[in-house]
Amino acid sequence: MPSWNEVLSEINGCTPPNPLDQVRRKYINSLHEKTGRNVICYYSGWLQKPGSYQSSINDDDKNGLMATIHGLDKSIGLDLILHTPGGNIAATESIVNYLRSIFGTNIRAIIPQIAMSAGTMIACSCKEIIMGKQSNLGPIDPQFNGIPAHGVLQEFKEAIEGIQKNPASIPLWQTIVGKYHPTFLTECQHAIDLSSTVVQEWLSTGMFKDSPEAEKISEEIVKKLNNHNDTKTHERHIHLKDAQDMGLNVTQLEDDQEFQDLVLTVHHSYMHTLANSNAIKIIENQNRIAAIQLIRSTA
Repeated sequence: MPSWNEVLSEINGCTPPNPLDQVRRKYINSLHEKTGRNVICYYSGWLQKPGSYQSSINDDDKNGLMATIHGLDKSIGLDLILHTPGGNIAATESIVNYLRSIFGTNIRAIIPQIAMSAGTMIACSCKEIIMGKQSNLGPIDPQFNGIPAHGVLQEFKEAIEGIQKNPASIPLWQTIVGKYHPTFLTECQHAIDLSSTVVQEWLSTGMFKDSPEAEKISEEIVKKLNNHNDTKTHERHIHLKDAQDMGLNVTQLEDDQEFQDLVLTVHHSYMHTLANSNAIKIIENQNRIAAIQLIRSTA
């Protein structure tokens, strides 16, 4: 497998005008030839370009998926390589419904490095998740502009208990909970419920559809993924063994050395592209069809 530096050297040695594209697409096609399955890479550049609103999962991503799915042989399934910090739950639900309408449940999620939050939700909608020792999923507890929905409800519960024990603390708690608008608590609960409901449905109808205990297994997994009391922080990284221990159908990337080499080389190629171009998000298939979003200034 070409190392990080070797991939960079190959890019630097390519003939202009598009060396980043040449190398990246070469290895995507090699991965497709290895698996005999469609390959779509969904890559966000949030690590290279932090703070951009474009890096998260949103409704516009469906346009990129539509472009890259058009013309594919739908009968050979899909390997979806995910690298994302997550994003909007409603957009994620719509994207999963679209992918399933095309490929059914014959979709594998490949996580070379990180698929957090809504990225984990997408991975859970697939029949199998492939992770390496370096790979991470994340909790699916909803956030509102970085504020955890679970944390808001817990804080309000503590306010009620605190006031009941000590009515003199009312002014203090008014200052704390007064920052939330009147419907915010209900929105938090609905977001938590939606996150759990859709992932449980996807698990029971996809990954565990052939199990007589599909609903029970799915419910237990969701309880672990959407439990802020256990995970403590939305940024908590769930490693391969953690995901397996939760009950998810996770295959270890290292089980097939050639496959591992190709996946990681594809990953290195994307990391170099995102670091050395204005691209903030790339959705691309093995046929050289890509939807590339360039970072936009908010000034």
